[in-house]
Amino acid sequence: MIAAPAIIRAQTVTNAIKVGLVGAGGRGTGAASQALKADDYSELTAVADVSLDQINSSLGRLARINGGKVKVADGNKYLGFEAYRQVIDSDIDVVLLATPPGFRPVQLRYAVEKGKHVFTEKPMAVCPAGIRSVIESVKMAREKNKCIVDGFMWRYANHIVQTFEQIHNGIIGDVLSYYATYYTGPVKPMPAASTRPAGMSDVEWQTKNWYNFVWTCGDGYVEQAVHSVDKVAWCFKDQPPVSCVAHGGRQIPQEGGNIFDHIEVNYLYPNGARAFIAHRQIPGIYNENADYILGTQGRVTIGRGPLPIVEDHKGKILWQFEGTKNDGYQYEHDILFSAIRKGEVVNKGDRMVSSTLLAIHGRQAAYTGAQLTWEQIQNSSLSTFPDPFDPKGSLPEVPTAKPGITKFV
Repeated sequence: MIAAPAIIRAQTVTNAIKVGLVGAGGRGTGAASQALKADDYSELTAVADVSLDQINSSLGRLARINGGKVKVADGNKYLGFEAYRQVIDSDIDVVLLATPPGFRPVQLRYAVEKGKHVFTEKPMAVCPAGIRSVIESVKMAREKNKCIVDGFMWRYANHIVQTFEQIHNGIIGDVLSYYATYYTGPVKPMPAASTRPAGMSDVEWQTKNWYNFVWTCGDGYVEQAVHSVDKVAWCFKDQPPVSCVAHGGRQIPQEGGNIFDHIEVNYLYPNGARAFIAHRQIPGIYNENADYILGTQGRVTIGRGPLPIVEDHKGKILWQFEGTKNDGYQYEHDILFSAIRKGEVVNKGDRMVSSTLLAIHGRQAAYTGAQLTWEQIQNSSLSTFPDPFDPKGSLPEVPTAKPGITKFV
């Protein structure tokens, strides 16, 4: 069970924990606000983004919520694709990484090399090459005694934490199957090419519309449904599957972009158990974000009401959460900043890597139509990040994958 947040309030602290934000969008702004609430003496001192308007908008919202803890001078507003370096090189203690996830591996590596504590949003990479970089960064952070905390917020939500504790303690017997749904509308639909400003490069255009390109977002399955993937991984104690098969495609055409709008994955685990994740992001559809876990002695339902339901096969309630639900988004920062304040180390790297790779595993099975083993995805040479990376250069769109035609690499 997760204990109550250890936020220092009773003693006088003269050394502030200085925070840098990389990526000033909605999620980055939320993460910064939570970081500023997590410690009485945390303060935001540097921000990076590709847009000054975005930075100023974010800082305005943060100032209204967090008041004088926002201390970003004009000289500490950094612009451009390399601006993360300037934030990390500034006088900060912890950096919040909240840009599109295709950029995450290189930013995480630089932060760890420079000896910073890190909060990194999910997912941590969008391809196997990126995952291998993250694995090295996680190891380096351990060697440097630096914290890494992830944005898999359900791992920090007490009512979900206690539910999985009950599952792991055998309340529903052996887990036979896990069915998760992630049905929602599109996050950021691709605009028409005619709206592209004159002089905007391919990289700038694709980054502006990052959710529609595999190299920036990883597809909706990896960027959004990864929360469901993470809960599946958690249920199976973060042990990898044997293999998976999947199907998916683009049901609703759009002008530009190369992601699928639906993917469904079937994971096979060593004991014969199966996990199924259904992901769909299409306008006007039935929406649901739920988990249905079947065991030999009972079942668990998450997301169909305010609290999880744990019952036997006749419908008798076996366990109920008691207490007040916490905010997982806030608690992940409470844990991080408490550890920093105490001089302790918390590193969630191993499971954040395995959950991200599990999502990539499913996406590549859908893209190729192949049955893929865990060993295959671990050893895949696929790298989606542009090399060389030129923000002003040409970057032709990679065609949308075609199962049975697109080859596994």
